[in-house]
Amino acid sequence: MEDQNELKQRIKELMVENLMLQISAGEIKDEQPLFGPGSLGLDSVDALQLVVALDKNYGLKIPTPADAKQILQSVNTIAAAIQAKGAT
Repeated sequence: MEDQNELKQRIKELMVENLMLQISAGEIKDEQPLFGPGSLGLDSVDALQLVVALDKNYGLKIPTPADAKQILQSVNTIAAAIQAKGAT
């Protein structure tokens, strides 16, 4: 199992690559909200792409919108979900 900081860095890189963000992975803070006010400004299409990328890269299944709302809050919550699944 990889170090949590390495996992968070890989998640940020995955987001930049898959969502074509106009910022670098280093500019994304671990606790920064992904959606809503003061966030990265992601939308529903980004959320769908992120769910697919997390499944493809980590085998992390996000079956319901309620699960997505919990897991896709920030890099920290995504990392916690991946580690809870043991998919690192």
